Amino acid sequence: MSTRDYLEKDYYKVIGVSKDASTTDIKKAYRKLARTYHPDANKGDAASEERFKEISEAYDVLSDDKRRKEYDEARALFGSGGFRVPGGARGGPGGGGFNFDLGDIFTGGGGAGGGLGDVLGGLFGQRRAGPIGQQPRRGADVETEATMSFSDAIEGVTVTLPLTTAEACPDCAGTGARKGTTPRVCPDCAGTGQTSRNAGGFAISEPCRTCRGRGLIVDDPCPKCGGSGRAKSTRTIQARIPAGVRDGQRIRLKGKGAPGERGGPNGDLYVLVHVRPHPVFGRRDEHLTLTVPVTFPEAALGAEVKVPTLGGAPVTLRIPPGTANGRIFRVRGRGTRRKDGTTGDLLVSVNVEVPQRVDGAAREALEKFRQATVGEDPRSALLELAKAD
Repeated sequence: MSTRDYLEKDYYKVIGVSKDASTTDIKKAYRKLARTYHPDANKGDAASEERFKEISEAYDVLSDDKRRKEYDEARALFGSGGFRVPGGARGGPGGGGFNFDLGDIFTGGGGAGGGLGDVLGGLFGQRRAGPIGQQPRRGADVETEATMSFSDAIEGVTVTLPLTTAEACPDCAGTGARKGTTPRVCPDCAGTGQTSRNAGGFAISEPCRTCRGRGLIVDDPCPKCGGSGRAKSTRTIQARIPAGVRDGQRIRLKGKGAPGERGGPNGDLYVLVHVRPHPVFGRRDEHLTLTVPVTFPEAALGAEVKVPTLGGAPVTLRIPPGTANGRIFRVRGRGTRRKDGTTGDLLVSVNVEVPQRVDGAAREALEKFRQATVGEDPRSALLELAKAD
């Protein structure tokens, strides 16, 4: 895997799991996606093939404990400080080192010349914008679950979700220090939250172990949050679940997660949807499905039967003479809503009901029918085909 992959690709998002997901959860999510996007199931679909490659690449890393650890550490280091040129390098005031974002190597102006210019610009023109402990930090993503009825999933619904997130401790206002005291600047990293270690000509910046990347040390911790500056808070939000959501689908609600620190943006909220089954209707992609029982005379002679629709008035379905068991009829526009605003169909499957007991006139009529159809063997073709090799 290249360093570009470490920086640019979020393999957890590709698989659809959280960063603390277990190996079992990762494997389960991968198998589900692989079945959906496998080239054998999507012949000629270039987009599905590319998505399958992306999923496989992510799984190769996350399923291997050693590679996953390297990936996590690299993203944590590069994402929060990148590399640092050793202090002996020339060009900085007093011979000091320069911090630069490794992402500068991969961006900029067209061709190798532009890329090199960006690197030099990063080396000699860009410094970090102050101590780590004072920089804005994005809030954490939060995951929750919501269970809804089949009808609400089809039509869309607003649900009430109780959330427990970590926010700035109200007692210490997020400093982590007991009220009336203040934290002090970490002596090991001088408040930057970063220390350096030699890595063959480069010094790699990593979070300071003394202050754990905060840049500050709390000598007298706040009793409520234990010095972390964060405390659990329970709140309730109203979340709109879009129409047509499927059972097991994961919905992202931007900015509804944990609050950011020091003016940073909120994290996102991910809602795992559970849909209760309907006693009558089923679902096939954007279409609804329904099985309707009909009598043998209705199937043989034809009939008009009323069938229910989800959330609407029944419709009349014309059954033509000689309708076979299992035949599917389409009722236009009575399915689920698509993203483009159009609606799928209602697929009605016919189930011919055979009476368990036939007496009197009905039996006599069926006997006459059987006599009238003597000589017609519906299994003759089947028997002939069975002889063929």
